[in-house]
Amino acid sequence: MKKWLVAVLFGALLVLGACGAGEDNASDDAGTDDSNGTVETTDGEEVFKANCASCHGADLSGGAGPSLAQVGSKYSQEEIAEIVKNGKGSMPAVNVAGEDLDALTSWLAEKK
Repeated sequence: MKKWLVAVLFGALLVLGACGAGEDNASDDAGTDDSNGTVETTDGEEVFKANCASCHGADLSGGAGPSLAQVGSKYSQEEIAEIVKNGKGSMPAVNVAGEDLDALTSWLAEKK
């Protein structure tokens, strides 16, 4: 029983650590709470970190997904928005919309 409990707690710790649980962003006042209880930010880099970095790397260098270090030289902001909304190849559609989508795609389009 103890081994099972330790394994479950360790697994939970790994999952929460990967998700950034406990990360204190109290000083980051860029977000606003919408009616669904989700926080909407308007900082493209923060939107990227929350939604894209796990596959494309925190430094845009790639990983499970391709490098986005120079994505703006290949795609326009509108094309990037279409890829984010609809997915492309093995990349699934990402649930980012509104100001977050605009901030993300603008930030990525600057990467040349």
